[in-house]
Amino acid sequence: MQTLLKSHPQPSPRVASIRNLPVNLFASVMGIAGLSLAWRQASQQFGATPLIAETIGILALAVFAALGAGYLAKVARHPDAVLNEYRHPVAGNFFGTITIAILLLSAVVAPYHQGVAQTLWTVGSVLTIALCFAIASRLLRGKIDAAHAVPPWFIPGVATLDIAVTGGAMPMPWAHELNLFALAVGTMIALLFFTMIMARMIHHDPLPAAMVPSMLILMAPFAVGFLAYTSFTQRVDAFAGLLFYFGLFIFLALAPKVFRRGVPFATGWWAISFPLAALASAALKYATFAPVWPIQAIAVILLGLLSVAIAVLSFKTLRILFNGKLLAG
Repeated sequence: MQTLLKSHPQPSPRVASIRNLPVNLFASVMGIAGLSLAWRQASQQFGATPLIAETIGILALAVFAALGAGYLAKVARHPDAVLNEYRHPVAGNFFGTITIAILLLSAVVAPYHQGVAQTLWTVGSVLTIALCFAIASRLLRGKIDAAHAVPPWFIPGVATLDIAVTGGAMPMPWAHELNLFALAVGTMIALLFFTMIMARMIHHDPLPAAMVPSMLILMAPFAVGFLAYTSFTQRVDAFAGLLFYFGLFIFLALAPKVFRRGVPFATGWWAISFPLAALASAALKYATFAPVWPIQAIAVILLGLLSVAIAVLSFKTLRILFNGKLLAG
């Protein structure tokens, strides 16, 4: 028996290390901040207590601070791991979740301190545009495997739309032109990538199970596009309605494929949070333009679904954090 054990050694358990902190976990800040903004809108439209939005907003700031400290430690101790993550054709796109999180947090803190909000928005805008250029430059080198055309491609490009989403009320004289630039870049990249990603999904093998939740990112260009357009123009019109309804259609078409048994939980599941938050916020905003009960019901249902999704994702993430699996690689 001892000889048998020696010839077949048991694999050593993986040790938790900050090296394994995934950048895609910053999507949790996006989702939580988006939930805060959606509840803020609900408090204005339906009279919900503002305390819900404020509490969730504080949580978003705390999560960002914790993840930021952790990832800075990873940069300092394991720069090679960070570089490998950035260079990865899929994981590298999730660096956009950091810049989007900063932009959304600027909107979260705006009612409490305009100076901090403007600083966060400016920093987030610069980082977002820089990352968009970097990712676009990487793609334009050519020889990109068509199988790598997956929904996370949207993140750095659609991030530019979030500049306009959160910057519509920024008072700086140059903010209007920056918002217009971001809206133009985000729109064209979204159209291009949507075509490429849909072609990959139709003509190639299905996405692996670990990437199935990211399919909901396909509705982000339309839901976020709605919010960016209405924030920039300061109105809701028929074109905005087209964006909202197509985003809703994409969600209804993809939800049965995402929310099903057999898809294991991992941090990648947070990819559903912000697209869902954007759609819920878009529904709430569209309900002010079309104040009929079906639209209002859709808005309330989406807000409820978003709240439940964030709660479940938070619980499952904390569970794998405390049992050591999150940082075990």
